[in-house]
Amino acid sequence: MSARDSDGSGRSKPANRGEASFGAFVRKPAARVVPAAADPAAAEMRAESAESWPDDAVEVGAIVDAYGLKGWVKVAAHADAGRGGDALLSAKRWWLLKGRERRSAPVLQSKIHSDSIVAHLGGTADRDVALSLRGHSVYVRRSDFPALEADEFYWVDLLGLDVVNESGVELGKVADMIDNGAHSVLRVEYPTTGKDGKPVTGERLIPFVGVYVKTVDHAAKKIVVDWEADY
Repeated sequence: MSARDSDGSGRSKPANRGEASFGAFVRKPAARVVPAAADPAAAEMRAESAESWPDDAVEVGAIVDAYGLKGWVKVAAHADAGRGGDALLSAKRWWLLKGRERRSAPVLQSKIHSDSIVAHLGGTADRDVALSLRGHSVYVRRSDFPALEADEFYWVDLLGLDVVNESGVELGKVADMIDNGAHSVLRVEYPTTGKDGKPVTGERLIPFVGVYVKTVDHAAKKIVVDWEADY
């Protein structure tokens, strides 16, 4: 099992102790080229609103620069943070957000270039337009993420799950995932009481490795771990 996203890249499996989780773009997918659309308007960038924004949109990267002279953009993916960055290569449309400005664009071509992803989006015909997109966060629909193996999980799918140990003791909810370089770590928050008697939020860090993580049950929204409340 591994928790590689999403990621943000993208997926993880609770690895065996000492086994590194998958790195970004482990499958090294080939460049993707989308056939020309029958409707020219479908190949253009379009304005979006909060209402038209997908409910399952997940942030997977950010446009950091233009690439070349023909309208390509360069994206820093969140792949290394387990948040699904490799979905940038499979998604047919990217959703772009900067401040209150929302746009979406079809992905005409995309490929890995060094440690980033470069892509040609519909509506970006030259370098000036590509440069104008710098600073936009890139979102992809969760439904566009690549399929996973049975023992792999995207970080975004682990957030909010209840964590209990094998004795049934509730340890809290997954608030975040951390990549410590060797494997992913569950950051679990739980309600407790401070020294002053006031309610506070406690934190547990549980390595997302097979020796500790026993099952991940999405249907029950629960992760079972070999971990004690007083660790």
